[in-house]
Amino acid sequence: MRLSIPRYPKGASAMRELVADLLGHGLSRRGFIKSMTAIGFTAQAASAVLANVEAAQPDDPEAYRTVTATGGELWVDQLQASGVEYVFTNPGSAETGFFDAMTDRPGLQLIMGLHEGPVIAMADVYHRVTGKTAFVNVHAMPGTAQMGGQLYNAQKARSAIVVTAGFSDNTIFSDTPGLGPAPGYGQADVTRPVTKLAWDVRQPESIPLALRRAFKVASAPPGGPVYVAITTGAQRSGPVTAQLVDQTRFDVPMRPRPDADRIEQVARRLIEGRQPLLVVDPDLHKSGAVESAVELVDLLGLAVLDPRAAASTNSGFPNQHPLYWDGKVFGGANPSRTANPYEAYDVLLGIGTENIASGRSPEQVTRAAHAWKAVVGVDVETMGRTAPFELGVVADPKAAVEDLLDAVKSLATEQRLATIRKDRVDRIAPAVAAARTEVEHEVQEAFGKQPMHPDELGMAIGRAIERDAYIVNENMSHDFSLRHGVIQRYGGDGRMRIGSGGGSLGWGVGAAIGAKIGDPNRQVVLNIGDGSVMYSASGFWTMARYEIPVLTIVWNNHNYQTVRHGFAAFGGKMADTGHYAGMHLGDPDIDFVGLAKSQGVEGVKVTTASELADALTRGTAATRAGSPYLIDVAISQIGGGAGSDWYQTFSVAKARTRLV
Repeated sequence: MRLSIPRYPKGASAMRELVADLLGHGLSRRGFIKSMTAIGFTAQAASAVLANVEAAQPDDPEAYRTVTATGGELWVDQLQASGVEYVFTNPGSAETGFFDAMTDRPGLQLIMGLHEGPVIAMADVYHRVTGKTAFVNVHAMPGTAQMGGQLYNAQKARSAIVVTAGFSDNTIFSDTPGLGPAPGYGQADVTRPVTKLAWDVRQPESIPLALRRAFKVASAPPGGPVYVAITTGAQRSGPVTAQLVDQTRFDVPMRPRPDADRIEQVARRLIEGRQPLLVVDPDLHKSGAVESAVELVDLLGLAVLDPRAAASTNSGFPNQHPLYWDGKVFGGANPSRTANPYEAYDVLLGIGTENIASGRSPEQVTRAAHAWKAVVGVDVETMGRTAPFELGVVADPKAAVEDLLDAVKSLATEQRLATIRKDRVDRIAPAVAAARTEVEHEVQEAFGKQPMHPDELGMAIGRAIERDAYIVNENMSHDFSLRHGVIQRYGGDGRMRIGSGGGSLGWGVGAAIGAKIGDPNRQVVLNIGDGSVMYSASGFWTMARYEIPVLTIVWNNHNYQTVRHGFAAFGGKMADTGHYAGMHLGDPDIDFVGLAKSQGVEGVKVTTASELADALTRGTAATRAGSPYLIDVAISQIGGGAGSDWYQTFSVAKARTRLV
């Protein structure tokens, strides 16, 4: 195949000639490396180019096939060539050619949802659990628009998802076709703010190429959703001849090692600083760097901050480490209760694509403009786009941490490192331990109340679930995002907490389904607020149909509590009167057990701690037996505006002048 060589400011022409010689067998691998270094490339860069060239060669004849088929068949064929196992979908007639080609096709499992939102959430977390690029098909223009909130979450989580949809072409005759985009617009246009790239495809021969591109772009770090709209005509046309290519022919290893000089600069700062701070995010787990990061922290006594642990997937760093802080231990309702040693840092190292220097950080961290800052990641577009730093290192997080370990050990003796480590640990660990003790005492004081305090519910769940469970959380004002999260155990080789990337409601039910499909041998627990359930309740049907044993726990306070907190914090008329517009979710109360049961999921309603213990036992037993289960737990409201059940009453029935 033809290999597209990227343009470089120096040596580009010479490099193309060397690649041509290599492919023509006029140059050996060793000769290629030697010649590349002679024209100015480092040995490391030359090796990377060589790996790219070799990965692109058609050494497997099965990887390249010329086929004659309909557009719909080419669509399905290329999906299978791209390694797709699951088709997450809400089907529609605009994709008839695709679904007809899928009929009785071995190796593809359709996972059907009843709304586009939960389907995207399934794919989002399937990717996050497996690392595989997920595939979704939605229906035409309306379905494309309806998935927007969850595609936003997937984009913020950097999840590799390919989304396709049928497309009523508005360029052939009528510019207002049914279920098509408005005149003058392509269907892909609606997705551009929440995707890496988006295409409209009108020719059947182009379908395999468009899909290969989509999988390539979606999976290239940092990942993200890609959208492809395929016209109904292209799906149904044919037979036509096109080439199918195995996706492995387009996968380029993305584990770049860092520049050695820059790593040495970072290592010296970490050694010589009084109190360096390591900031981690989900890319630490995604790159497999957690174990190495723990070793680096233990070697140098680094303070660790995980600012996104409360809002998204945590970094995987073990949260019970004595130097770990998730941004919630200090501060909270009483900011002065414990002095915050993390505010005194003089060196900051951020690891990941969205790290502390990219503006995703608590106020305590962004205040210290005096500190020396370095960032590590592969997303050069966001690094430094918001906040400045002294040094940027473009590298795979795992490779960077491994090289940092080697550099630190080469720059300081074991005795010096031991002295540095002891000084830092003695200063930081006692403050973290004291803050955790205070939280434990506060949580215990909340036990035994009626309605049940959310802290008591959270601790009961923590005791009942498996030590390696996935905790899928769409419950922003409770659970692991608040105080008792710091005394729960997750990260490392234990529990993994997964939250939505962007905070758009309607994510949780689908997300839990995706986690369980991706890793069926680990327990999946969905912690979800009562308000969030109603955005995605149709997902219970999917759980029942495909026997997806998720334990769902509804934290029911009859309120949009997160929004009410924002209203109360504003301090205006709503806070003065206790009249919070549109927050109360009672009158009538929602029967979540009945709602789930109507879709095939059994459950129970709980109002006391003793009932909760029995319900958790039954729920765990049900999921072990292979069935989903729901527990609806009545809890108290907490925080600003708690206890308000006001809403603006109105009756259409009483407003009638004619009783019809």
